[in-house]
Amino acid sequence: MGALMEEAHLLNHIDKHICSITINREKQRNAITPEAIQLFHSYLDDAENNSDVRVLLVSGAGDRAFCTGAQLGNTISGEGGTIFSEYARLLHRIYTFPKPTVAKVKGYCLAGGMGFMLACDIVIAGETSQFGTPEVNVGLWPMMIGALIFRNVPRKKAMEMILLGERISAARALEIGLVTRVLPDDTVDSETEALCAKLALKSPVGIRIGKTAFNAVESMSIDDALMFLSGKLAEVAATEDAKEGITAFMEKREPLFKGK
Repeated sequence: MGALMEEAHLLNHIDKHICSITINREKQRNAITPEAIQLFHSYLDDAENNSDVRVLLVSGAGDRAFCTGAQLGNTISGEGGTIFSEYARLLHRIYTFPKPTVAKVKGYCLAGGMGFMLACDIVIAGETSQFGTPEVNVGLWPMMIGALIFRNVPRKKAMEMILLGERISAARALEIGLVTRVLPDDTVDSETEALCAKLALKSPVGIRIGKTAFNAVESMSIDDALMFLSGKLAEVAATEDAKEGITAFMEKREPLFKGK
C-alpha cells in the first residue's frame, strides 16, 4: 500500500547529491493531497539527514503544471483543518530547509503550488508557465501563502494579484520577484540540472550554517542581527571546508568540499 501511495502522489529520487521530489499527479495538474503532504514531510526528513544530499529540487510531473494547490474536495471536507495545518508546517519546513532548495516550474503554478515555489531559495520557470492565487474566485483566501508572498514581492503588487485572482505570465512573475529565472521551455530541464550541479559543488556545512543564520535574523533588530551573524561567520570560518576553500583559492584550483 505504501509503495502505491508513493507512486500515485509523490516521487523521490537521489542522484549526484541532488534529491528530486516530484509531485506525481499529472492528470490532476499535480493537485496536492493529504498523502502527498505526509510523504513530502518524510522525504524532507530523509534528505536533511542524508549527508549525500546537498541540493533539494522540487518539481511537478509533466509539462502542464508544477502544482495547482490542494485538491478542492478536501478543503471543504472535514479534513480541511488538518490539511491546512500540515500544509503550513510543510511550507515552513521547505522555507527553513538547511540545504539549497530549487523549484522547477512548468505550466501552471497556482494557489498552494505558489507556496511550494515561494518557499524555495531559487525558482526556474519556463517562459509559458503561469502563476496566480485564484482563491478569491471561489470565496477563499491564500492565507499561508501570504506569509511567503510578502517576503518576495512588494505588498501592492502582491495584493493586486491576490485580490484579482488572475493568472500572470512568467515574465510578469519575474518582474515582480516571484521567480529567479525565466527560460525557454525546452531548456528548463537542462538549465535546472546544471544549476543544481553547481550548487552541489558548494560547501554543505557553510550553506547549512548560512541559511540557518539568515532565517534566525529575520525577526531581529539590525544590531542584534549583525552581532549574531558575526558569530556565525566565525563559526563558518572555523570549518574544514572554509580552510579548504581558502587554500584552493590561493593555489588557484577548484575546492573539494567534504561538508565538515
